[in-house]
Amino acid sequence: MPIKLNGLQHIGIPVTDLSRSEKFYESIGFTNVMSAGFELEGEKGQVAMMQQGSLVIELYQMPPTQLEEVKQRGNGRIDHFAFDVDDVEATYKQLKESGFEPVEAEPVRLNFWSRGVRFFFILGPDGERIEFNQIL
Repeated sequence: MPIKLNGLQHIGIPVTDLSRSEKFYESIGFTNVMSAGFELEGEKGQVAMMQQGSLVIELYQMPPTQLEEVKQRGNGRIDHFAFDVDDVEATYKQLKESGFEPVEAEPVRLNFWSRGVRFFFILGPDGERIEFNQIL
């Protein structure tokens, strides 16, 4: 049975200077619709969701010790794309039952948007990261 997807939710792009990237995307018509901090391995990072029409780009600046890896990437820095789902738990279960191995042991919760999000990733055949995301 196919996974129920509502559409493309966002495209995730790691950046080295969030402020500079926000200004760039604003200059081509995007608006910052959500900003938040996050913690990864005890360090703080930042995220901004930039929107134009129905297209959302997630710009995120990793914590300082991880920025060098982002700077070293070659052509392009798109990290993942995310599908919007109504029920992340049911989607997780359905994918596991279909033989997929999610990257996370269970959906992850972050305090993004007004009530948070829950998400998880699977890997495509060439290692591409595919996120399934429910805005709560």
